[in-house]
Amino acid sequence: MKIVIAGAGETGSHLSKILSQESQDITVLDANEAKLKQLKTALNIKTVAGKAISIASLKESGVENADLFVAVTPSETENITACVLASELGAKKTLSRIDNSEYLLPENKDFFHKLGISSMIYPEHLAAAEIINALKATWLREYMAFENGAMLLVGIKVRSNAEIVNKQFSSGYFDHAHYRVVAIKRPEQTIIPKGSDQVLPNDLVYFITSPEELDFVRKQAGKVEYEVQNIMIMGGSRIAECTAAQLPDHMRVKLIEIDKDKSHALGERLNNILVINGDGRDVELLKEEDIEDMDAFVALTDNSETNILACSVAKRFGIKKTIAEIENIEYIPMSESLDIGAILNKKLLTASHIYQLTLNANISNVKCLTNVEAVVMEFVVKEGSKVTQSSVKDLDLPNNVNIGGLIRDGKGITVNGNTTIQANDHVIVFCMSDSVRKLDAFFH
Repeated sequence: MKIVIAGAGETGSHLSKILSQESQDITVLDANEAKLKQLKTALNIKTVAGKAISIASLKESGVENADLFVAVTPSETENITACVLASELGAKKTLSRIDNSEYLLPENKDFFHKLGISSMIYPEHLAAAEIINALKATWLREYMAFENGAMLLVGIKVRSNAEIVNKQFSSGYFDHAHYRVVAIKRPEQTIIPKGSDQVLPNDLVYFITSPEELDFVRKQAGKVEYEVQNIMIMGGSRIAECTAAQLPDHMRVKLIEIDKDKSHALGERLNNILVINGDGRDVELLKEEDIEDMDAFVALTDNSETNILACSVAKRFGIKKTIAEIENIEYIPMSESLDIGAILNKKLLTASHIYQLTLNANISNVKCLTNVEAVVMEFVVKEGSKVTQSSVKDLDLPNNVNIGGLIRDGKGITVNGNTTIQANDHVIVFCMSDSVRKLDAFFH
């Protein structure tokens, strides 16, 4: 597949990294030659120095033969224009990153399609949905639902009080239908568990389970459920506004924004929340605004370091649930070690959604996880696929691949070695990024 990516920022770079592991024909177009040099040194890709809206540069990138053209520069106008030009020059599909949610309205879809824009992505909407999920499931670090919630992937940081700690997989302790542990994340290490592996205190453990078994998972992980009612948001970004507008009515929100004009404008648009003009880094202000009474603290400023520190302060005030927007991808491991709660990176979310466009049509859902170099995918099984021809234990799956669950006739089922997959099943697969394409032979 030939893919041209306009924009060598973190979204474009991360997408390039994922795709280059699969030997795709990748070309990155950007005016910043230093960024391109860095990418070309690290990855097996082609680069073109030039503007995304330059016809000459687009032609040089080979856009006329592109199966997919992706525009993820910082400028919405440039992205839309680049997609229109790329389509006219011959690109089969185009995708634009946008800043205006109005463009996503159903009545505008045909308008943009006629311009040559196949699809658009608004990262702030994706990020807001992640935050709302995190506030609803307070004891989880990551959450992903499949087929209207029939099956779930959850990431949980387990402590020494968890029942599952220090239990070897070879002991048979995990041989049941309540859940399947598909991966374990430790500092600098991701483990697809096998017989001699075990869960240790402070591991981030990924489970596949059904909604009916989620409470069992919570108890096994040693977690206590609590409801979020009072939320403090630091930073009046577009993500903050999208989140505040979509939160359930029973959640009460205080939003702190340092810019006076911005805080007034937000106050006028968001009549369901209290907007405070002030510096969220000011501990005295936080005390005045009753931070001790908050159930959750969400840091959404444009500065990753500020968000990390703010969540650390909130933790010291006893707030159980903290969420930090961390756009510097290299800061994510550090944030995990500091025990920041949920980590949000809209560039990774965006890359996940774009990545799905490069995969086979029988993959209905995909997510690149924030904390690990791994991908979770939902395959719709075709008649006669290799995956249907023997039990899971006899499939000879690639290394670093774990089939966690499936959905059959709307019902979630935990997979084990004796499970036989059938045509039309929705199968949930956890795998490391470099193993994704190896699964084609099993599900095609």
